[in-house]
Amino acid sequence: MGIKYKRVLIKVSGEALAGEDKFGVNDAELEKVARQIKEIREAGVEVGVVVGGGNFFRGRTGGNIDQPTADYMGMLATVMNGLALQDALLSVGCPAKLMTSIEIRDMAEGYARRKALDYLNEGKVVVFGGGTGSPFFTTDTTAALRAAEIGADVLLLAKNIDAVYSADPKKDPNAERFSELTYMDIIDRDLKVMDLTAATLCKDTGTRIYVFALAEEGNLMKVINGENVGTLIH
Repeated sequence: MGIKYKRVLIKVSGEALAGEDKFGVNDAELEKVARQIKEIREAGVEVGVVVGGGNFFRGRTGGNIDQPTADYMGMLATVMNGLALQDALLSVGCPAKLMTSIEIRDMAEGYARRKALDYLNEGKVVVFGGGTGSPFFTTDTTAALRAAEIGADVLLLAKNIDAVYSADPKKDPNAERFSELTYMDIIDRDLKVMDLTAATLCKDTGTRIYVFALAEEGNLMKVINGENVGTLIH
């Protein structure tokens, strides 16, 4: 089976990097993610990655902290994960470059679209940290934005669940599993795939979304090959 997608944007949550530890970065999970990304990169796929920060701090759970300040703290959490993922990719022999929407000299390069495209064309995995650089926006929205900016064939949402369901399958055994949906399905039915700002942006830019479970070894390559292991939204 041939490669279906030539350029992808992967959204990796902070929870995926924490694994069973729930907080911080789990070395085994980090290496698993890095090796799967390396596998598709070596197959000729150009890869961008947006990382979340929920394993360290979420802006919306900042308590009494001023919301913009809490969101900036969350952005810093994504940079921490970006540094960890960049290091893991390099350690497994996969060229990678961390770019951040907020300037952090000596740690990462500031995000510039043209430069990011150059790195992708050179075969480097580009890791995007720092969210959008503005408060009140989630990393889901960042992923939708970066996917559109780099012209990704698809936005891959790596989840802890293997597809989109009508309800939480852990709580509702009768929950329906979807193999395909439209943008309006997830907006109108409020299916909690991603926040509505991100979903609307994907709809407006025509960015396809694929939801799958990254934790299952080899799943990322299966998605790239066009196998039905999750939910396609278009």
